[in-house]
Amino acid sequence: MAFRTTSHNGIPIHHANHLIAARRSFYWGHNTVILFDHWPGNNPAMYALAIIFVFCLAFLVELLIGFEFTKPGPTKVGFCLLNTGVYMMRAALSYMVMLAVVSYNGGIFLAAVGGHAVGFLIFRSWAAR
Repeated sequence: MAFRTTSHNGIPIHHANHLIAARRSFYWGHNTVILFDHWPGNNPAMYALAIIFVFCLAFLVELLIGFEFTKPGPTKVGFCLLNTGVYMMRAALSYMVMLAVVSYNGGIFLAAVGGHAVGFLIFRSWAAR
């Protein structure tokens, strides 16, 4: 397997069959890639949108953690399918938040933690009851 090394803003990137290994420590700045190729790129407005997006994802995870039906409906099968669907959404959103944090961007990390914290405060803390 042949490797070639290039540089992106002074950070070496090693390419091997389209696999990229980049940053391995937290950094601050808007020039990053989160979840999707070339997004948000180096546009500060898109970076702000990415922070809001990750915050909302983490907030929705907390909403779905507290979301559970207490009474089965007319059929137990429908009840189980509905709870399974909610669980699948929660798992998918949780993995998306995790993948965003793995970008090692400090702003994205703080947005994820903040989204979880605000969601917990609103939906699951004793103060919300």
